[in-house]
Amino acid sequence: MRIPHAFAAATIAAAGSVTITPVQAQTPVQPQATVQLQAMAAGELDPRIQTLISSISEERLKQLLTKLSSFHTRNTLSDPNQPNGLGAARQWILDEMQRSSPKLQVSFDTHIIPPGGRIPQETELRNIIAVLPGKSPRRIYVSGHYDSLNLGQRGQAGLNTGAGARGAGAGAQGRGAGQGRGGQRSDPNVVAPGANDDGSGTVLSMELARVFAASGIEFDATLVFMAVAGEEQGLIGSRAHAARMKEQKVPVQALFNNDIVGNSTGGNGIVDGATVRVYSEGPEDSPSRSLANFAKRIAEKYVPSHELRLLSRRDRFGRGGDHSGFNAEGFAAIGFRESRENYSKQHNANDTIDGVSFTYLAQNARANAAGMAVLALAPPPPEVRQNMLGRRPSGYDANLRWTASPGAAGYRIFWRKAWAPTWEHELYVGNVTAYVLPDKNIDDHVFGVAAVGPGGHESTISAYVMAPRAAAADGKW
Repeated sequence: MRIPHAFAAATIAAAGSVTITPVQAQTPVQPQATVQLQAMAAGELDPRIQTLISSISEERLKQLLTKLSSFHTRNTLSDPNQPNGLGAARQWILDEMQRSSPKLQVSFDTHIIPPGGRIPQETELRNIIAVLPGKSPRRIYVSGHYDSLNLGQRGQAGLNTGAGARGAGAGAQGRGAGQGRGGQRSDPNVVAPGANDDGSGTVLSMELARVFAASGIEFDATLVFMAVAGEEQGLIGSRAHAARMKEQKVPVQALFNNDIVGNSTGGNGIVDGATVRVYSEGPEDSPSRSLANFAKRIAEKYVPSHELRLLSRRDRFGRGGDHSGFNAEGFAAIGFRESRENYSKQHNANDTIDGVSFTYLAQNARANAAGMAVLALAPPPPEVRQNMLGRRPSGYDANLRWTASPGAAGYRIFWRKAWAPTWEHELYVGNVTAYVLPDKNIDDHVFGVAAVGPGGHESTISAYVMAPRAAAADGKW
């Protein structure tokens, strides 16, 4: 439960906990901003975000996916000059993004990929990106991969046994687990509609580009809506783009990746249209895990009928997705996956539009939109380091310090028992950059802090974690 800061200390003391002592103040929050902060802390929703979410259209998602899945194939290795094939599909995505809004800066993100792994020859790869500029250069992405794949019965068999996995990490382009699928050994020019894998994630990104651009909201962060190529060959497009952003020192704060998010009926007949799985790279309290927790918390407020099921894995067992391409470059990224997959409709000609529930797809789009909007309106998360958590003044206290976030009007601290998986306590502490929790043992608890903007929008939580301990020169710890 969120506690308005004006009543927090008394409430916690009454609960038998500790008092809170501020030790460093910044510029006081203006009275109007204080009222807004207290209102948001009490659980009120931003009506602008509610309007944005409600404008997501099932009908437009269906129109987009009907067209996208009608192309003969979108296989990255197929002939781009083939009529109704890869080249035409990616041009249509780009044109449709441009038609969505003049506010969007739409372009191809082109990479020349050398031979290797599942890329048998030098290949031009084109991601499509639509940028909605914000007041700051920090970026928040949403993505789906537009390339498709048809391995025939080998695709279904591989997914059922786990042999069809896509590698992730340094070996994704090479001979990882996914090599056994026969990627480049299949005919890339056969029909591959890819309606759910991953036309669903692609049109989700396209629809969010439209609604965010039309919202009229002035976001602090820059939003990027991306359709990725080369995922089926080992996360090639996402890896190439993320590496370019890292090289250019672009401040990428988060990626919401969507891959296979349109089907609510599993291959075993179980129907689940009310939940979606969210995967994130560890370890615990990593930036990606913090992003996953944030997405769940915000979705619970704005899309309460749709549950985000957090899973402490990089992705499904033995499989991978484009969020791992961003993780490999050190960016926070999470992967949305439908709760009930139908493997008989993946990586073959059966992946058609009749396997997609647009009511379910729209709910997943709304859950993405809520998290992205709050994150883009909130300040960036504060910076914390191991040496910014101490025991002063008594030697038995929790002394938290953090670096001020640009645009923050205040901060909220969090703590939990060191074995607990989720935050148990939280407290808005005002516009300060340090707080002391008397008699709160830092060995027994995990602590974190989030920045809160003038409108009450809150960043992800920066947790205090211990740096890895290196062995000394003599090999001892």
